[in-house]
Amino acid sequence: MPSQTLFPISSSHLLPPKSSTEMMFKPLIYDDPSSTTLLLHDDHSVKPLLSRASSFNGAVTPNGESTGLHQNRRRRSNSDNCLSAASPDGTNGNGQQTIGQEVSHAASETFLLTRLFLKLLSYLGVGYRWITRFLALGCYAFLLMPGFIQVGYYYFFSPHVRRSIVYGDQPRNRLVDALCFVFGFFRLDLYLPKNSNGGPKPVVAFVTGGAWIIGYKAWGSLLGQQLSERDIIVACIDYRNFPQGSISDMVKDASSGISFICNHIAEYGGDPDRIYLMGQSAGAHIAACALVDQVVKESGEGDSVSWSSSQINAYFGLSGGYNLLSLVDHFHSRGLYRSIFLSIMEGEESLKQFSPELVVQDPNLKHIVARLPPIILFHGTADYSIPSDASKCFAETLQRLGGKAEVILYEGKTHTDLFLQDPMRGGKDEMFEDIVSVVMGDNQEVVGKSVDRRRLVPEFMLKLAHWVSPF
Repeated sequence: MPSQTLFPISSSHLLPPKSSTEMMFKPLIYDDPSSTTLLLHDDHSVKPLLSRASSFNGAVTPNGESTGLHQNRRRRSNSDNCLSAASPDGTNGNGQQTIGQEVSHAASETFLLTRLFLKLLSYLGVGYRWITRFLALGCYAFLLMPGFIQVGYYYFFSPHVRRSIVYGDQPRNRLVDALCFVFGFFRLDLYLPKNSNGGPKPVVAFVTGGAWIIGYKAWGSLLGQQLSERDIIVACIDYRNFPQGSISDMVKDASSGISFICNHIAEYGGDPDRIYLMGQSAGAHIAACALVDQVVKESGEGDSVSWSSSQINAYFGLSGGYNLLSLVDHFHSRGLYRSIFLSIMEGEESLKQFSPELVVQDPNLKHIVARLPPIILFHGTADYSIPSDASKCFAETLQRLGGKAEVILYEGKTHTDLFLQDPMRGGKDEMFEDIVSVVMGDNQEVVGKSVDRRRLVPEFMLKLAHWVSPF
């Protein structure tokens, strides 16, 4: 694994989310002078920069001794389950839809997302920041379109992708949750390895990004395709976005998805004792909140649990933010205005509750430190959407509290380089290899395997996309 910087982490607690999934949207009064004011309601009806050359390989104990990050990882027995085979009629026996049903489902989702996008624009108003970013986004998408088309083809037609597996409970809040259920917000996608031999496979549970507004499970298809080629199952979890839900709903949805994976992944050939949790951007924040919240519940400080944090071998955070109080002004300057961000996060008083970096510093919850898995954070030093300081500060906090953590910085990489442009270049992907070396660390044959990944987008288009990216 490439050199990296390791910090010890701690744990603490994430206060339980509000007791109800219903949300009262507060008046949205924007600081941007061109925005409008709207009211929504729910009536219940419905380090200095770290170099990759500097590295620790273990956590520091209170006695000053160093232990390897992965040295004490528990050895777990594999189950005998094999990959489920698709049935002759084209379905998988687990409720996966046929192509016709998928098309109908996609059309319904497109209609819903379009309507929500128009509603969101009415919240934001027509400000110059949003106009310029929208134009930049159009150019960015056009430049990467050759790659998007190829990834989309794989997503819809590969026999190794199980799309829209329902993971959530039955609708709980009448029309609102019913719409979420019907239109796919309680579903996940599975990316299965071509090789079903060799026993149960390790699993990466992935929570996609999207500024808490446009997250969608299909955004992880490129990552899923890559990791499945290395004998790793990837589960991309969907969750409600704003304005369908606020942050507590998103954390609850992500936790439900993780619970499904922990309890049912063996049915798809996965190893329930080798599960890794990963999130990107806003998804990294949501996944971190779900993990810390779970640890709190297991310590007896919260509700009942349906999955165990001990099943999570490590947490991978890609370009995430973990201290919302320090990011509010930054997001506002980038166009995610303070008022809408506070609405997403259920008010300024909830920012600390949903900031893992702040939660773990609660002196009353040091007894849950041992329950947290190793934390591995990836970040580009040229990330302007969420500065790399967000990952560095989180890791330093965890180090100070005596836990295990690791941060890997990639010089000159932006918010989207690591997740989109670099994988579309083909060849060897630095961050991708870092993930594989952790997940498959005990399988040197797979770690050392050379995968000839083809280029999806010409280099000049990737360089242009790097410069015009609005993220």
